[in-house]
Amino acid sequence: MTQVFLGMPAGGQGNLFETEPFPQAARRELGNTQMRKNLRHATHTIRDKRLKVVGELPDWEALRDAGSAIKNNSMATLEERLLEFEKNFTARGGVVHWARDADEANRIVTDLVNATGSQEVVKVKSMATQEIGLNEHLETEGIDAFETDLAELIVQLGHDKPSHILVPAIHKNRTEVRDIFLSQMPVVDPNLTDEPAKLAEAARSHLRKKFLAAKVAISGANFALADTGTLGVVESEGNGRMCLTLPETLITVMGIEKVLPHWQDVEVFMQLLPRSSTGERMNPYTSLWTGITEDDGPQNVHIVLLDNGRTRALADRFGRSALNCIRCSACMNVCPVYERTGGHAYGSTYPGPIGAILSPLLTGIEVEENGSLPYASSLCGACYEACPVKINIPEILVHLRGDDVDAKREKHKLPTQMDLLMKGGSWALGKGKNLGLLEKALPLGRLAAGKDKKIKKLPGIAAGWTQSRDIPAPPNKSFRDWWSDEKESK
Repeated sequence: MTQVFLGMPAGGQGNLFETEPFPQAARRELGNTQMRKNLRHATHTIRDKRLKVVGELPDWEALRDAGSAIKNNSMATLEERLLEFEKNFTARGGVVHWARDADEANRIVTDLVNATGSQEVVKVKSMATQEIGLNEHLETEGIDAFETDLAELIVQLGHDKPSHILVPAIHKNRTEVRDIFLSQMPVVDPNLTDEPAKLAEAARSHLRKKFLAAKVAISGANFALADTGTLGVVESEGNGRMCLTLPETLITVMGIEKVLPHWQDVEVFMQLLPRSSTGERMNPYTSLWTGITEDDGPQNVHIVLLDNGRTRALADRFGRSALNCIRCSACMNVCPVYERTGGHAYGSTYPGPIGAILSPLLTGIEVEENGSLPYASSLCGACYEACPVKINIPEILVHLRGDDVDAKREKHKLPTQMDLLMKGGSWALGKGKNLGLLEKALPLGRLAAGKDKKIKKLPGIAAGWTQSRDIPAPPNKSFRDWWSDEKESK
């Protein structure tokens, strides 16, 4: 059995980076009115469905507590659980590979595919393979990867990027989907309409031959059970079941944080996940496999256990609970920032509130523009209320903002504008006479406001405030001066 030390917190690689400051990316995406309309309709529909099915359970909060406790236990004993999983998975005929980062994971998968002699693979929807950029890597190696999830297929055919964890093509409406199918599918009815049933039929016909001919399938996993060596995939379309049962070789790429201690833990997450993700009481397809069964399903079964910054996140005692995420997307569907900017503004494979904390934790706050992601929030707390495993996303956002300030201070060595403002605020509020002295400058503020009695532009870091709002002119006198005058007059 492999002995793996999970104490090397290297930064993550792949599609985990914001390449421009979030405010800049968000401002551009806000101009896409069709995308915003699509997002609002989709997120509100899923949100309303979720509220209905969650309201049916009298013990919903107890289930959230249980899910949180199970995940916390898994993270606290991660090395032990992973080695237990490896032992049981291997005993049942599976092969375990360990990957430190995206490059190593891509290399392992490529070698495994090449060993079969195949140049095509079918894929089950997988955030882990999106994270490491597996499709793009396979293409450079002459291997074609075909997405079989409908939304992932839309994104792939449209040469686009996913913008949502659960519904990657959420930013597209059905008319846009029809246009993509007409222009990109090799064989499609030229009279195809935008009726959902017709679009699904076109996708089914396009993929059927791929399912039947594929020798290799690649999947992610929603969970891995340490005590039995079992893997599980939860999905809604049946494409996952086809990929997991028909090919000769099955390769699963899974983040190490997906391991659960016990078989009975599944009972909790099979109630939390469908309700939180699609607003369903039960998902249509749950596929479980434990190694190899002779003459039944794939006979060449592998799993690539991916770190790619996860031990780095685990080392952060404030942020490690972000690894508890079960990828339900509930936080995204209630986030006012995500609803207006969409997923592409976050740069990373992981958008929305969970992406704003997970990406910086995996890569380091100082890498590229990931330091801007923790500010992509109003801190309203809706994400925390919706999270089925009670990840306190607002608290982690504030923690990461502090890390970002510290990183910038360390980089530049000189005090930032924020440092100077906070120092000034500390001086002003430290003593009453200091504040009183500062209040003597109120007339200057009225002078800056002009005739309309509004301050419309401030310099430096304060410009961010006046960029979208005006500041009323200050009063003629401070409250303290007014109070003193009133007392004297009596």
